[in-house]
Amino acid sequence: MDVIKVAIADDHKIFRKGVILSLRPYSNIKFVQEAENGEELLAGLAESAPDVILMDLRMPLKDGIETTKIVSKQYPNIYVLVLSMNDDERFVSHLMENGANGYLLKNAEPQEIRRAIMDVCEKGYYLNNFVNRILIKKAHTKQKALPSLNNEISISDKEKDVLQYICMEFTAQEIAQKMNISPRTVEAIKDRLMERFGSKNTAGLVFFAVKNNLVD
Repeated sequence: MDVIKVAIADDHKIFRKGVILSLRPYSNIKFVQEAENGEELLAGLAESAPDVILMDLRMPLKDGIETTKIVSKQYPNIYVLVLSMNDDERFVSHLMENGANGYLLKNAEPQEIRRAIMDVCEKGYYLNNFVNRILIKKAHTKQKALPSLNNEISISDKEKDVLQYICMEFTAQEIAQKMNISPRTVEAIKDRLMERFGSKNTAGLVFFAVKNNLVD
């Protein structure tokens, strides 16, 4: 298995070292950068070239929210996993819709952090029970709203099928096999949907789809 390069940004040194130590048994995960804040992280990204960033939210100089948005824009091939004590669903929604590929609370077990790292590299996002509860709540709230023809979102049957499979955590290769189309076509449909809905990444696309009841 290829080694996954990971960076961590957190202003608490003891926590950073603890996360690194807890993931040391996994030989396919290698930490390539530590940062105390967003500015320090961004300054070293070009050199460290991580695959995944573990991002705290509350940091001096440049916080995790602003830094996540910058990473999403300037380094779209780097996955961001938020690792925070903040369980406010507004933060979760905002981050997932603006560049984060997953959201973990700091009491997560090392096994879950490892799984999240593996998932974002394979599928582009990681959704745990905590995030799923927020998605379900948002979908339920959306269903209570009065329907408006002006706000209806129209997608083709093929687009809906691709979106459904993406939300079910299938890879582009798996979706292509199920729909008898090429992986390139799957990626093209996904990119088109992301552009149409203003989603920063696959995680944002999944959030948008569930929130707007575009999938069953």
